[in-house]
Amino acid sequence: METVALGRTGLEVSVAGLGCGGHSRLGTAQGKDENHAVRLVSHALQLGINFIDTARAYRTETAVGKAIQGHRGEVVISTKSTAGRGQEMLTPAELVESLEKSLKRLQTDYIDVFNLHGVTLDQYPRVVKDLLPVLKQQQALGKIRFLGVTETFGRDPSHKMLKVALPDDEFDVVMVGFNMLNPSARKSVFPLCIEHNVATQIMFAVRRALSQPDVLADVVDKLIADGEVEQALVETADPLGFLAANSEVRSVVQAAYRFCRHEPGATVVLTGTGSADHLEQNINAILADPLPRELTDKLVAIFGRVDSVSGN
Repeated sequence: METVALGRTGLEVSVAGLGCGGHSRLGTAQGKDENHAVRLVSHALQLGINFIDTARAYRTETAVGKAIQGHRGEVVISTKSTAGRGQEMLTPAELVESLEKSLKRLQTDYIDVFNLHGVTLDQYPRVVKDLLPVLKQQQALGKIRFLGVTETFGRDPSHKMLKVALPDDEFDVVMVGFNMLNPSARKSVFPLCIEHNVATQIMFAVRRALSQPDVLADVVDKLIADGEVEQALVETADPLGFLAANSEVRSVVQAAYRFCRHEPGATVVLTGTGSADHLEQNINAILADPLPRELTDKLVAIFGRVDSVSGN
């Protein structure tokens, strides 16, 4: 497993991170029990992953807590609390309560990266005014090491919130959506992260559009209709067929992980699954060499202007 500095935190983390949310939630979203989830986290540790991202909303913190017993000092845990729903924000007391519940479920007395989850542009000013001081108090108490914030990529595919938050330089880690279909973070987010030495958790490297051909075709048709993709540049029947046709690429999914892993500004690429075999395949893809230059150039030519879809 390759490792990388987690921005300015001083932590050294695996380039592949285990994502405990998404469509799988360590298999629990497909009917697997908590014991299965614990075994999957343990397997990830055995494979060299030391960065684990979970959240209260994922309902996987307990499984992570059980799996890391005896390994706490070797693992970097990222978890999250919502900042609120819509215009209704958490109170400072509710945020502290959420943190305490996460600590209990994870069976630890500190969180390495505690994130405010899915913050919108409208919420951000109140996050800074009302919630950030609370997190800094908990940081001073030793319950949080570093602060993070995550965007709502599905509803904010052009990164409006992060473009405002990053210049404030209040967060050590951000979670950002980035993939072959919407690489807009390359221009609007990653330069700011590099400037402020802020680490990134990459989400949405692979979503339905990059693993289900029918979904991909629908997404590309929409992008063509909206004028974000030039029809002349893409084969609509198989928009990413040129990737799998290349002898250096094993699959579209493998290409998607490689695309993200080697982007300047990308720190940890998250992969979520409910299968040990699938986890190993995804790790191998993240650890593979960069895509050939002609393929990345073609992807940029086709999708370089896209900032309206998440790939979900």
